Amino acid sequence: MGSCPLPVCKGKILNAPIRKLSQPEFVGLIACHMAMVAFSIDSMLPALPEIAQTLTPDAPNRAQLVLTSFVFGMGLGTLVMGPLSDRFGRKPVIFCGALLYAVGAIMAAQAQTLDGMLFSRLLQGIGVAGPRIVAVAMVRDQYEGRPMASIMSYVMMVFTLVPAIAPLLGKFIIDGFGWHAVFYCFVILAVIVVSWLYIRQPETLAPEARVPFKPASLLVAARECFSHRVFILSTVVQILVYGMLFGALSSTQQIFETTFARGEEFPFWFALVALVSGTASILNARLVVRLGMQKLILAGLGMQIAISGLVLLSYATGTLPFSLYLVWTTSMFFMVGLAVGNLNALAMEPVGHVAGMAASVIGALSTVFGVAIAAPIGLAFDGTALPLALASTVLSISAFVLVRRGLR
Repeated sequence: MGSCPLPVCKGKILNAPIRKLSQPEFVGLIACHMAMVAFSIDSMLPALPEIAQTLTPDAPNRAQLVLTSFVFGMGLGTLVMGPLSDRFGRKPVIFCGALLYAVGAIMAAQAQTLDGMLFSRLLQGIGVAGPRIVAVAMVRDQYEGRPMASIMSYVMMVFTLVPAIAPLLGKFIIDGFGWHAVFYCFVILAVIVVSWLYIRQPETLAPEARVPFKPASLLVAARECFSHRVFILSTVVQILVYGMLFGALSSTQQIFETTFARGEEFPFWFALVALVSGTASILNARLVVRLGMQKLILAGLGMQIAISGLVLLSYATGTLPFSLYLVWTTSMFFMVGLAVGNLNALAMEPVGHVAGMAASVIGALSTVFGVAIAAPIGLAFDGTALPLALASTVLSISAFVLVRRGLR
């Protein structure tokens, strides 16, 4: 009888090698998991006017909550999806998350009231946290150090294209089939991604490497995280940055349509903004080693203060030119590209021994509280970009002061 080439313990094979996909296919697979988030937000932007007319005609600003409820749910899901994947494996948690995401999409397509829509989007957001968070863990299971950084760089390059094409695709779907069809497209996307994962990608977390899920461990990790000043300040600054980002996303379609009467052109201008601001990640990768994280964060926030100030000055002396609004919106997304990755890196420096839990904590807090800031900003829309400009100025100055005086 021949001997087994793999170590065996009590009939179970241990440490079996994981068959890796080719790098291009693996990058595409991970990018598709993460793209579910961007597509679920940006493709909805052209649908907001029709959703407002159908579900909340008396208070059209409330249609923005279709975006923020999704992001809020994603923040809640972020807190638990990572630890659950450490216990049950990567693929089962992605499958369950994608199923919840698809169920939420079907419920949203059939919603008869705005409250029903918002609840459905909340479920979608909780579900999408599975593919979003666990996909990164799958990369870490198979790569580390510079190879992992290389994989994630390629993933982000692919991911950058999604916000550029999502509104255009959403408009095409809405014009041809109505806004309800966008939600069924989310279901199709989930089926494609999950099928690809099921057929091609082996489980990356071996059974013997899994750890029990203990809710108390989240509290222990949170207590450890909040014992470090740099973690607290980085998290607060990231909350302020996300407040600006989600506030801009909530208001941008209405500003294009109501303020500038360019609703039909919105997907094309948004694609340009997304492509230009997407270069921030490339610039950050080239400069961060030489200049450091804090200088780049300050540069992004300082730019945002200056351009937001120009927008306020423009309103004080007359009206806001469309060209300045485009520059301002691009600068806001560009600032996020410079700031968020560096803020995460700063926050994680002292908590490497609880990195997984710490990542869940900062991801959940920054998203949930960022939405709490953004929702009132979006609801304050008055036909102009002035409420967003005021909020952006206050938030960027606050974040700048915290980084300048606190993160030394």
